[in-house]
Amino acid sequence: MKLPRGTFDILPGTVENWQFVEQELRAISKRYNYKEIRTPIFEETELFKRGVGETTDIVQKEMFMLEKRGKEQYTLRPEGTAAVVRSFVTNKLFGLPNQPTKLFYIGPMFRYERPQAGRFRQLHQYGVEALGSEDPAIDAEVISLAMSIYRGFGLKKIKLVINSLGDADSRQAHRDALVAHFTPVKGELCQDCQNRLETNPLRVLDCKVDRDHPSMKTAPSILDFLNAESKAYFEDVLLHLDALGIEYVVDPTLVRGLDYYNHTAFEIMSEAEGFGAITTLCGGGRYNGLVEAIGGPTTPGIGFGIGIERLLMALENEGVLPEVDDSLDVFIVAQGSLEVEKTATRLLQLMRLEGLVADRDYLGRKFKGQFKAADRLKAKYTVILGDEEVERGAAALKDMTTGEQIDVPLSAVADTIVEKLKEETK
Repeated sequence: MKLPRGTFDILPGTVENWQFVEQELRAISKRYNYKEIRTPIFEETELFKRGVGETTDIVQKEMFMLEKRGKEQYTLRPEGTAAVVRSFVTNKLFGLPNQPTKLFYIGPMFRYERPQAGRFRQLHQYGVEALGSEDPAIDAEVISLAMSIYRGFGLKKIKLVINSLGDADSRQAHRDALVAHFTPVKGELCQDCQNRLETNPLRVLDCKVDRDHPSMKTAPSILDFLNAESKAYFEDVLLHLDALGIEYVVDPTLVRGLDYYNHTAFEIMSEAEGFGAITTLCGGGRYNGLVEAIGGPTTPGIGFGIGIERLLMALENEGVLPEVDDSLDVFIVAQGSLEVEKTATRLLQLMRLEGLVADRDYLGRKFKGQFKAADRLKAKYTVILGDEEVERGAAALKDMTTGEQIDVPLSAVADTIVEKLKEETK
């Protein structure tokens, strides 16, 4: 049996890095008062058509749709926002007294696309959603949270790029200008862009195939079509970022690949050498009409998504991925009668109940082989048990770093190791 294309196993020795990252993400979410939400891995297909957009690459090309049985059609979730907003509506979270509703999620997403470095068919994403406020200050808070994550992990070579997509009126004026601009060269564009020009012209600016076409450099900027309200909103967001001391680059060509964005749109990119062609680490923005599209009341929202695979790549690339401590506190080296085996089993359980990371031999190896196993497992201490030790109710406790060995009553072994480990951390 082969591993499905575009997926990978996360094995011991690597999974600890994932656990570290997830633990830190949960910790910073708590500091910003975002609560975890867990939604199903599959949802009704219609949710993503409405929530992500019929004209997006995700809906048109990348969704994993489940085999149909009955009337319903289901799809493995390709992104997190639509599912979180659906849950917000389904569970009437808009009725809770504490608003805005601030949520975060961590979990797998699924996209049928060509696998490449940092991009998989099963990907893992952390994201936040703040629903219920259209204060520019919360746009800045969400961006600050994203930047704090990367800074907190020790990444230095990152760049925040921001743009405004404006409100509905601004976008319509920009849309008309884009159609007028690209129509004369329509035949020179890729087939996708020719279709987008009819359905969603803004997404032509996001094309990877035609990005070097001369018409891209002279395309109308959304910033030239922002009405007074949209311009003021964007300026307020930037003022809050200035107050937070967050550096940014305004890029009028930045658009997001999902239809639900309006006003603030942003990406965080890696500028580290050797990171690869795809430099985006995080993307997000405001989506004031999404809750209504999914059947809820008028509710503004803003959020972002971070690919955990790409975060780990960035940490490794900049050399800030911490060493994972996968050592044992203690390994029991036991050989002898059935009574020795029983004593080792009881002692192992006692040490684990005391919070020690402990293990023992289960392959019937001799003392020499067991000590080698303890070394491979990086055990700090070994407890040596034989018939003689069991008879006198004591064990030999060996410090594997110094080689020092002392006798300890069996009843005091766990407490002695706990105390020694505490002393080492002082």
